[in-house]
Amino acid sequence: MTETTSMYEQVMGVEFSTLGMAVQRFHRLSGHHELQGWVETIAPHSVLAKLLAFGLGTPMRASQGPIRFELQAEPNYETWTRFFPTQVMRSTLHRREREIVESLGAARLTFELAATEKRLVMRLLRLHFLGLRCPAWLAPRIVAEEAGAGDQLQFRIEATVPFVGVVASYRGHLVLPMEMAS
Repeated sequence: MTETTSMYEQVMGVEFSTLGMAVQRFHRLSGHHELQGWVETIAPHSVLAKLLAFGLGTPMRASQGPIRFELQAEPNYETWTRFFPTQVMRSTLHRREREIVESLGAARLTFELAATEKRLVMRLLRLHFLGLRCPAWLAPRIVAEEAGAGDQLQFRIEATVPFVGVVASYRGHLVLPMEMAS
């Protein structure tokens, strides 16, 4: 793999080619891109879930509407800025060997990537919050997956913490830029 190969291709190796074409297109984008789409967010319900959502910068209120997504993608580093209808959420992602590490507010999440039925599934391996490693019994259950059809990348994200409830939940799609002719 060359230094211009996308971060996700580097982490997944040949498994990357088994993802749906829209998912591959999204994760091959390089440089700066602004994408538009639609999103639905669900608000955290408990006081603790709201405090954690605040610390992460994830959506605090339920909403539906347009989303603007800014991507800055380099071979080993990406910045994702999501402009939800009610707030902005930014995270940075980088490659660490065969893993993706996402810094999101006060958290650092380490994921392994897998292709399942043409979908990208991100599985949480470790979580650090405020610099402290989260014990396994308190680790959130995270659903983070992407699929695609045509020029749309569909996404579904949900983080549920034991004894606290849903901290973050959103789903929707982004419209991918038109492919350039070779």
